[in-house]
Amino acid sequence: MKLKHYFGEFGGQFVPETLIPALDELEEGYIAFKKDKNTQQQLNELFKTYVGRPTPLYFAKNFSDYVGAKVYLKREDLAHTGAHKINNTLAQGLLAKFMGKKRIIAETGAGQHGVATATVCALLNLECVVYMGKTDVERQSTNVDKMKILGAEVISVEKSGGTLKSAINEALRDWVANVQTTYYLLGSVVGPHPFPTIVGDFQSVIGKEAKRQIKKCEGKLCDAVVACVGGGSNAYGIFSAFLKDDVELYGIEAGGRSINLGDHSATLSLGTKGILHGSLSYLLQRQANVMPVHSISAGLDYPGVGPMHSFLKDTKRVIYDYVFDDQALEGFFALSKLEGIIPALESSHALAYVLAQKEKFKNKTIIINLSGRGDKDLDIIRMVQE
Repeated sequence: MKLKHYFGEFGGQFVPETLIPALDELEEGYIAFKKDKNTQQQLNELFKTYVGRPTPLYFAKNFSDYVGAKVYLKREDLAHTGAHKINNTLAQGLLAKFMGKKRIIAETGAGQHGVATATVCALLNLECVVYMGKTDVERQSTNVDKMKILGAEVISVEKSGGTLKSAINEALRDWVANVQTTYYLLGSVVGPHPFPTIVGDFQSVIGKEAKRQIKKCEGKLCDAVVACVGGGSNAYGIFSAFLKDDVELYGIEAGGRSINLGDHSATLSLGTKGILHGSLSYLLQRQANVMPVHSISAGLDYPGVGPMHSFLKDTKRVIYDYVFDDQALEGFFALSKLEGIIPALESSHALAYVLAQKEKFKNKTIIINLSGRGDKDLDIIRMVQE
């Protein structure tokens, strides 16, 4: 059995010929991994005892009163390592062991995927190398320290702006050179097939839990689900369980400083179709050149997006919109002061959208995916306040 390579017209494998056997090996390994009862049992047990799943669905009463809606938070910030990233890294780490790989490489933007990868490599006794853009190394220094403590080698990438795109470029180069011995643990629903399918599947635990939990709390489904979108793993993770239901879905991108190209990362809202990192999707480009991007949150600072999101945009199943940096900061401080929960700047974009669209969500029941916690962003907050 082979997996579908495309979501509508989006996705595919636009890669050098040397990578095709490795992608075929990955697809075959993933299919066998999903059928293996022992590894699935091990994954489910580690989800419970190591990651802390299921994460709570928390009714945020103070925030709800403030926005005039009934707001629940899916608390992925309470998962081990402080973000949803551990769901995917734990599952892919076990998949790598299942396939006999002993060396893991990964890319990271905000550092959350890097920390989660280093954590799993420590747990499973795997060599770990993390590529991180120079700009992100500087603004996420705490996460860099965590990765090193966990035993990972962190390689700072200075080329092409020194952000997440640069890190993915270098990780792919490493994989091409060491494909026989190395497993590339991609952190989002991007890249060539089968990565988007694999990451989306491993993050779908978020939506499955949230759907059960909201039914238990409310006796019915919610009216809407809201999540931030960079590459799109947390958003697809929660959206996937609700795609066939009568539930509104909102993906919120980073509007950055302005809507001028180079000032934002609103790929779905303001981009055009093109190829980046091995798949066809929407991306931010000018005359076929991928453009620099900006966001106050390192995890959303990416010029592309997962191909399933491009499909969901074109089929109008999900509404994609954006908020600016200053609005994200309003969301950050609002949740901190109203609920005593410091959110990641990435998640703050989803909070900010609900704040900005109070009339749209008035008296509705909504779930916001709180994809990560904000400890990592305190240096950025301090700089902004100065």
